[in-house]
Amino acid sequence: MDPAELAIDPDELRRLAECAKEPIRTPGVIQSHGTLLGVDAATQVVVVASENARGWLGRPFADLENPELQEAVRSGRAIDPVRVVWEGSPTDAIVHQVDDLTIVELEALPQDEYARTAVVTAINRLTTVASVADLRQQAAAEIRRVTGFDRVMIYHFHEDGHGEVVADDSVPELESLLGHHFPSSDIPPQARDLYVTKVGRAIASTSSPTIPLLAISEELRTVDLSNAELRGVSPYHLQYMRNMGQASTFSLSLVEDGRLVGMVTCAHRTERRLPVLLRRALEVLAAQITMQFASMREIARLRHLVEVRERRTELLAPLYASDDIPSALLRGPQTVLDLVPADGVLVRIGGTSRVAGDVPPLDDVTRVLELLSGQAFASEGLEADRPDLSAMLPSTAGLLVVPLAGPDDTLVFFRGEVAREISWLGDLGTENRPSDLSPRTSFSTWKGIVRGRSEPWGTVIQDALELGHELEVVMERRAEAQLAELAMRDALTGLHNRRYLAHRLADGSPLGLGGRALLFVDLDDFKSVNDVHGHDVGDAVILEVARRLVTHSREHDAVVRLGGDEFVVLLDVVDDDDVHAIADRLVAAIAEPIVTDRMTLTITGSCGIVVAGPGEAHDRLLDAADAAMYRAKRAGRNRVSS
Repeated sequence: MDPAELAIDPDELRRLAECAKEPIRTPGVIQSHGTLLGVDAATQVVVVASENARGWLGRPFADLENPELQEAVRSGRAIDPVRVVWEGSPTDAIVHQVDDLTIVELEALPQDEYARTAVVTAINRLTTVASVADLRQQAAAEIRRVTGFDRVMIYHFHEDGHGEVVADDSVPELESLLGHHFPSSDIPPQARDLYVTKVGRAIASTSSPTIPLLAISEELRTVDLSNAELRGVSPYHLQYMRNMGQASTFSLSLVEDGRLVGMVTCAHRTERRLPVLLRRALEVLAAQITMQFASMREIARLRHLVEVRERRTELLAPLYASDDIPSALLRGPQTVLDLVPADGVLVRIGGTSRVAGDVPPLDDVTRVLELLSGQAFASEGLEADRPDLSAMLPSTAGLLVVPLAGPDDTLVFFRGEVAREISWLGDLGTENRPSDLSPRTSFSTWKGIVRGRSEPWGTVIQDALELGHELEVVMERRAEAQLAELAMRDALTGLHNRRYLAHRLADGSPLGLGGRALLFVDLDDFKSVNDVHGHDVGDAVILEVARRLVTHSREHDAVVRLGGDEFVVLLDVVDDDDVHAIADRLVAAIAEPIVTDRMTLTITGSCGIVVAGPGEAHDRLLDAADAAMYRAKRAGRNRVSS
């Protein structure tokens, strides 16, 4: 069975509906290894008692001769726990409030002793783990080492509600359950809601009978035990555990932003119980694990964002100089399929369509797009999600449509079916249940084949939407730039050209708020590059020099290519020292080796500087800078002169 189909499976829906009827927060019973008293906050009289303490019902709690515990109950102050003697045995008492009741839970100490310091050691070890998978597996091993349980598993809950065992550490004779899946009804929604607030839960015995609660009124007998350590467990869940061969368990919730994202479950084939203080220490460990998971995922997300942004910039940058944007998106060193992995893609912009990879017939795709009416769409199970679209695209299991701003402009990504084998904890069918709503009787591995689905899109959907948005921005800016600056740009480098410089100098546009400067850069012996290596290499050198001039100039400075191997940089300056420092930096940057597809070569540049104060005429600055540049060449080249 496909995990995504569980949410609509009728049997699964019936099981979830039946689970929702169970009063798991108010079971009216507690587990057999403890005692519970409910004290009225106003009268300090015991108004609720488990049957094994029926003699306390109606008595003043003050009759219990323990000053610390009496003070906690009187004040309503939570204690977790306080050591008392109950019925002649050392006992942990846990005090907490439920409405107008003060709940006192009494747990006899387990026979085995446990060192809480082992949890601190485990936390210290886990802080050094670098990956989510390693953290899960090592956490399972550390918790089993601390608790001594036969098996420790870590579950992860998927978006559709079903779960997966993502870590398993167990004694050698137990078969690993790593990678096995289970349906959402195994841990239904109301149980997950409870587990968000109650992080640690112990089931001391799956076979011992529960103890009913007695009360002075029927209403009080069903007191809310959501936060109680001794809360009785659903008989369905106890049968589920027995069917799995578990005699006792201890579970920890992994909660992020108020949402249950996973669980740690310790299971034992015989009865095994942890003292309260150790359980609390393990709850701290669970919180630490959850924070590490969240931190690792956030780091991975940020890294992904940076990587995608860099690749997106590399993909989109050439579009400003391209007359065929669809082809540029599919034919360059970085293509749209590098950003949005798919089996095929259709790019339709400005009435031009281009495809790459495995794409259905364009007429069929066009009909699908007409039905979607310009809306974004994503599916990794098209046959189940949109049978009407699947009938038109029978070879497509995953479809992702990103509409763009222009009429009919769109990006469409296609993925084929990927058959996957899923291992389940037991056959999910009715033949593995005594009745329709019973727990599975066998949890032996049951394998199912998932068909009709592609690889999940996951974060690719957001990547594709952001690509579409930035592509729209690029096309808008490109159109504006073509209209406003077509005559002001150098075709090869994209830098401002001689006409732009003449305009700036002729109209007296200020070059800065204080002094103004112009740097005239000419490459040394550039003619030999074209003569020896050809104009393709020469163009590559010009492009790289232009890039370096832009990179090593300041953001608000203007870099101009006059033509050939001559460049000018217009500077906003503060003083002469700034100008010379920038010029030296530019000359040094040019002199770094240049690597092309065919070779590595080195070229140098000479730079002339002219600085003009406020109000000084601009019309002669270029001639003065040109003269200064020739002085630099005569002085030996690869240097700056003023």
